[in-house]
Amino acid sequence: MVTGDNVNTARAIASKCGILRPKDDGLVMDSRQFNTMVKDENGEVSQDLIDKVWPRLRVLARSSPQDKYVLVKGIINSHAGDMRQVVAVTGDGTNDAPALKMADVGFAMGITGTDVAKEACDIVLTDDNFSSIVKAVMWGRNVYDSIAKFLQFQLTVNVVAVTVAFVSVCIISDSPLKVC
Repeated sequence: MVTGDNVNTARAIASKCGILRPKDDGLVMDSRQFNTMVKDENGEVSQDLIDKVWPRLRVLARSSPQDKYVLVKGIINSHAGDMRQVVAVTGDGTNDAPALKMADVGFAMGITGTDVAKEACDIVLTDDNFSSIVKAVMWGRNVYDSIAKFLQFQLTVNVVAVTVAFVSVCIISDSPLKVC
């Protein structure tokens, strides 16, 4: 959770949402601590340092738009773990636009969101309800699954049709699909 709220407020909200669990060793930090941990001695953001921080990071409080962008870019370019992570970002302000654009999927609020955020995002939540994100993910997975099943069916039908046509041409020297 990346927020502009202070650390105590962010920690309380994260606990209520289940992001932060009592026996979790996840990191809760503010912008100053985050920047200290991800920048090298030259003040440049280091991907290796981000890779050490983000897997345990649960809450980033008092964050700036630049912090959000650095975190999103760092997770996308991460070498931690075997698989690349898919990054989704929600935002409603003009300052969220760079992170919304950088993320794999950007969600902007439709009612309270600015036009800049809506332009930068991939999906606009017309009701400003976070539960819509869960519905959108479920819908997207369902569409993906349906397309995969359809393609499997089409390929099976096409392979059978081509095989029947080829075999019949070889055996009877005529197409089985010809109208009498």
